[in-house]
Amino acid sequence: MARTDKSAAIAELKENFENSSAVLLTEYRGLTVEQLKTLRRSLAGNAEYKVAKNTLANIAANQAGVEGLSDLLSGPTAIAFVTGEVSDAAKAIRDFAKDNPALIVKGGVLEGSVLSSDDVKKLADLESREVLLAKTAGVLKAALYQAAYVFQAPVSKAVRTIDALRAKEEAAA
Repeated sequence: MARTDKSAAIAELKENFENSSAVLLTEYRGLTVEQLKTLRRSLAGNAEYKVAKNTLANIAANQAGVEGLSDLLSGPTAIAFVTGEVSDAAKAIRDFAKDNPALIVKGGVLEGSVLSSDDVKKLADLESREVLLAKTAGVLKAALYQAAYVFQAPVSKAVRTIDALRAKEEAAA
């Protein structure tokens, strides 16, 4: 690879590192071009999946301020630059790896923290943002109903007490 090609590749990788909310690294040894195309399609909208030379990726990561990847950059490496939901991208990679055991998740970086392959699997097990928001809304709704019941209870208790007193007076009369 000529020096200008390397410089262009480093600049492109650096830009990808800077624009990504997370980076997931995989080993793709043994996958066909068609399988990689399928993986790229499953990541569309959430991440861009690129095969990169380890040395160039390491230089670009260091230039972009992403640290801790040098240990993960060994062997054939492909990088998923996540721009959408991190858990959705991790799920897509996990699901693809279930069907294609040749894909190995090495780890990644999320908000400056290095992730192990187990951490990426935990991310994949997270529910989507929409589901978590719906659950939060449900909890808040239940709390509001509880509060309304508590505020209404003294009023209804007073009405029942007055009604019981009225019934008692009618019975006595």
